[in-house]
Amino acid sequence: MADDVLSCHDLYRFFRAGDEETLALRGVSLSVARGEVVAVVGPSGSGKSTLLYCLAGLDEPDGGAVTLGNERLSHRPELERARIRSRRLGVVLQSGNLLAHLTIDANLRLVQTGRERQLPDQLLEQVGLANRGSALPRELSGGELARAGLAVAVSNDPDVLLADEPTGELDGQTEQLVLDLIRARARDGRGVLLVTHSPAVTRIADRVITLSDGRIAA
Repeated sequence: MADDVLSCHDLYRFFRAGDEETLALRGVSLSVARGEVVAVVGPSGSGKSTLLYCLAGLDEPDGGAVTLGNERLSHRPELERARIRSRRLGVVLQSGNLLAHLTIDANLRLVQTGRERQLPDQLLEQVGLANRGSALPRELSGGELARAGLAVAVSNDPDVLLADEPTGELDGQTEQLVLDLIRARARDGRGVLLVTHSPAVTRIADRVITLSDGRIAA
């Protein structure tokens, strides 16, 4: 569709270990429109994280393609994918997206290099981390790290936000703060795709897609 900011068609991804082959994705097709929040759910091992990595250009599908607007992301050299990702995608992974040797402020400024964006203090205030910009990642709690990672992901005002369990370590009040920020991204015309097990996250989604054994469940 014309207003789709992110789409993938017929994605396949398999992994080999010796003679064993695991099909992680089996012909997955989906789209995210501007202003839309899509939640991807499913049991562990269903392919959710593999899908997010392919959509972010952090992994290459073995078949199919990922497109950002009218720009193909998949099946390009890693340097080109990284350049597109830095311009158009914000990504939050369970493994984190912060450089351990930099303060939170410095992590934010690094992503924003050469661009006019929100000040780090403003971004941190939005995620409830005012006055924590001078801290190193190791000095933050799990919940604070999750929120700082989200601030980094949106600091470059990306077209699409992709997040893997963005509220997994948060209490109810802080989870709602983060979900309000995510919904605000959609209201500003950005696309959002969230991989989650949280009922609170699925409640704010415009659509919920269920993966099962690498396929979208009917």
